[in-house]
Amino acid sequence: MLPIIEFLKDRKVLILGFGREGLSSLSFIRKYLPDKMIGIADSKEHAKPDDNCRMHCGENYLDSMSDYDIVLKSPGIAFRDVEIPEGVYISCQTDLFLRFADCRKIGITGSKGKTTTSTLTSMMLSKSGKDCILMGNMGLPVLDYFEEVKGKIAVIEMSSHQLEFTHASPDVAVLTNIFEEHLEHYKNGMQGYVNAKLNILRYQNEEDTFIFNDSQDLSIYTDMKDIKSKIKYIGAGDLPFKYSNPHLIGNHNKQDLAMAFAAASIFGADVNSSKKAIDEYEGIEHRMEYVGKFKNIDFYNDCIATIPYAVICAVNALNASTLIMGGMDRGISYDDFEDDLEKSSLKCIIGTKETGHKIIDAMQKKGTKKVLIKAENLEEAVKTAYENTQEGGICLLSPAAASYNEYKNFEEKGRKYKELVKRYGE
Repeated sequence: MLPIIEFLKDRKVLILGFGREGLSSLSFIRKYLPDKMIGIADSKEHAKPDDNCRMHCGENYLDSMSDYDIVLKSPGIAFRDVEIPEGVYISCQTDLFLRFADCRKIGITGSKGKTTTSTLTSMMLSKSGKDCILMGNMGLPVLDYFEEVKGKIAVIEMSSHQLEFTHASPDVAVLTNIFEEHLEHYKNGMQGYVNAKLNILRYQNEEDTFIFNDSQDLSIYTDMKDIKSKIKYIGAGDLPFKYSNPHLIGNHNKQDLAMAFAAASIFGADVNSSKKAIDEYEGIEHRMEYVGKFKNIDFYNDCIATIPYAVICAVNALNASTLIMGGMDRGISYDDFEDDLEKSSLKCIIGTKETGHKIIDAMQKKGTKKVLIKAENLEEAVKTAYENTQEGGICLLSPAAASYNEYKNFEEKGRKYKELVKRYGE
């Protein structure tokens, strides 16, 4: 019997959250324990998947945790105001995979850049002839690959939510950067967010490697003496070769590339193969994604940029002339961001509510030569962008905020933006 199944078989297991990852967890357990009684808890109502499931659905679904030994929590469920019952072990797919999967593991997290870094790490390894599988936060539940990855290299993108209750670390841990993000999810705000991120390296040993960027001071958040693994500080200047790919312009992308190569080279990726991987990289939807040229204006969709740092990186990389920004207010400070916008190449800034309106109000009070416009919604913002962007200019959607105030997620908002750009560009 697999050690992971041995670990689960005699314990009362609750799957908390029955979306993509919850369904994946049930499917995995059922392969080996078809008759085991499994609890399923979710705020939404769900039909019973099989006769050996006990359902806990509705408003009080979290109350069911006290009836179980192990809770496999889905990443989207916040525990900020949740009291964990005594004796209950909170786990997740990432935790189980890191503890029990029979493979070498590269884990990649960070406030921004983790998808780019994970994708490029995997591509560099594959081009170098290494057998690897990309999985994790980009919508690929890790337990779906538990058997397939045996003896291979797993490249795992990890969010802070997936790491929050993880009690093991990968052989190679990459932390791309740390900025204010998801503060509403954690009891202690920024420190709670960072503590979750640091689980990626907290359980490493002396044989493991931790990769971090060379422009931030990690000692602000943790005692560096507690880190047992070998530490590599990587900057944009540490990439040992030149490249040319329009999807990877900007210093922030160069830093992601350098980190990807540093991680991949530990498991044997070589320079020539890695350069070929970079040449073939086709970009990621919603990350500085080129929408097209309409009415002689180039439009870009950077809806994945939900923090100020990512927005300024995109503005500077593209030399953008018009910015559409704004979204849900999560209590992030925008003081430095407002100053960075003022110093940028931007001529016109269009803000949608909630945060976009606040930032425009603040910039107006400080005094500015930029054209500042409030838009009630994304459709009005796109129409306004056509009216206020000069021919030959670049219009960038880069929110610096979450999209949940009006959209299901940033993907839905980004696709709506592309639809509107094309509609009004005819």
